[in-house]
Amino acid sequence: MSTTSPPNVMLPLEREVRAAVEGQRALAAFLATRGETQRIQIFDEKNKAHFVELPTSALRLLVDILAELADGNAVKVVPVHAELTTQEAADLLNVSRPHLVKLLEEGVLPFHRTGKHRRVRFADLMKYKDARDNASEHAMAELSRQAQELGMGYE
Repeated sequence: MSTTSPPNVMLPLEREVRAAVEGQRALAAFLATRGETQRIQIFDEKNKAHFVELPTSALRLLVDILAELADGNAVKVVPVHAELTTQEAADLLNVSRPHLVKLLEEGVLPFHRTGKHRRVRFADLMKYKDARDNASEHAMAELSRQAQELGMGYE
């Protein structure tokens, strides 16, 4: 299994991380408003101001993206309705492509074929990932409980 970033995704530079921290703070202040849209001002290379009207939901997404960049993480936006290739799905789950294909063929995760290629719906993948993460957290809590019960020194 590879631990490299997916293609076309790059980690933010240090100056981008600093700008993301500042941008996130500034934009988050506007999220308290209940309006459906927000107007923001953007300056071009000649320092001329341009107003842009954005849906508030897009502004929330932008704040989330900035938060990830501020943490030094690479970000890739995937539409919720998207259908992913097996490699894209494997990358999102941080598993190998053969392991993902095995999950598909065993019926653990739904998929359909486009010609000879398998496709996985993003929503189905996230549902599976949430269930897997919850099961993992439950197992860790149970192991912790057993270790405390047995007095294994993990206090």
